[in-house]
Amino acid sequence: MKTNKVIIGSIAAIFVLVFSQIGAQLIASVFYLTGISIGICNIIAGVIYISLAYFLLNVLVRKFLKTDIRILRITVNVKWIIVAIALPVIVKGIFLLLPGEFVSSGMDKNQIFTILSAGIVFTGIAAGLVEEMVFRGVIMSLIRERWSTKAAILVPSVLFASMHLIGMNFSVHSCILVLAAGTMVGIMFSMIAIESDSVWNSGIVHSIWNIIIIGGGLGIGEKANEYSVMTYVLDSKSFAITGGEFGIEASVIALIGYIVVTLIAFVMIKRRTENSLN
Repeated sequence: MKTNKVIIGSIAAIFVLVFSQIGAQLIASVFYLTGISIGICNIIAGVIYISLAYFLLNVLVRKFLKTDIRILRITVNVKWIIVAIALPVIVKGIFLLLPGEFVSSGMDKNQIFTILSAGIVFTGIAAGLVEEMVFRGVIMSLIRERWSTKAAILVPSVLFASMHLIGMNFSVHSCILVLAAGTMVGIMFSMIAIESDSVWNSGIVHSIWNIIIIGGGLGIGEKANEYSVMTYVLDSKSFAITGGEFGIEASVIALIGYIVVTLIAFVMIKRRTENSLN
């Protein structure tokens, strides 16, 4: 595959992500104008986001790139579902062992439903799956075909991390932390996708992480989060512990979690390779 095809395909995949996200929100807003609650509209937006992105990415891959990206095929492994639940639960559990206090947002039932529907369906499930289809599906596969597996793991991961800085007015320290943590979590997702030969497994890990860590139920940070039903406000102001301006996803605790899961995937891949040679 030619280099220009890889670049164009990668840019087009990111465009699909942005177009699908905005399109889903616009369509959901039409439902809202008919009197449907914001919470239900959030669910509608999430479903449309996934469906539209999946359809457009398949059109991009088959019709324009004229290739077959196996990694987009739907296969799910139980072991990665277990990891998907264990990783954020353990990370969040460690934070809850640190000194701090619970602070309620004081939301009513409608506000809670609105926050959770957006956090679980749109920010959680939809964003996790679509981002995996784009970065670990299309982009990683194109780079892997053109260059090497190592490049396919690293380049989309750095790009994925960089995307989280867009529109943010972070300090230099926070930017470095986000790039480091974002690249590492991208590598983790890439290793899961490669081990399972499917982005749906990395998508499940990504989605459940989003739901538990930033889904709006229980937030953790240096101060109360108005977009969380409840916040565990940490007493610690340590940059490494709190993750700075980006939050606990960029913390050392989360980073260690990413590294552990990456090593697990690496060992699985190595064992499978060795078994295939015997």
